[in-house]
Amino acid sequence: MNHLTVTQRDTATGPVLHVAGDLDYDQAPELRDRLDRLALAPGQRLVLELSGLAFCDSSGITALLAARQHALAAEADVVLAAVPANLLRVLTLVGLDQVFTLRSDVGAAS
Repeated sequence: MNHLTVTQRDTATGPVLHVAGDLDYDQAPELRDRLDRLALAPGQRLVLELSGLAFCDSSGITALLAARQHALAAEADVVLAAVPANLLRVLTLVGLDQVFTLRSDVGAAS
């Protein structure tokens, strides 16, 4: 198991959260708690940079959906950047590639 780490960097367009490790049943609450404490302003963009994500189960996908809801409630946007191929495949299979804005890297997400 890879411990989940979430680091934040603030940019002119909004916060970038780098999510690394395993986003699973045991660790997804950590991301959700971090998101609950994250202040977003209308018009900002929350970027979840996922290049370091080693594993994501259904609890992790639920946490990503919670991030989307948090951003929408604040009238902000959310972008998933650098999504690993295995997660991208799952998101595509369940149609979430049509729900999330996906970008190849953080630069493309800004």
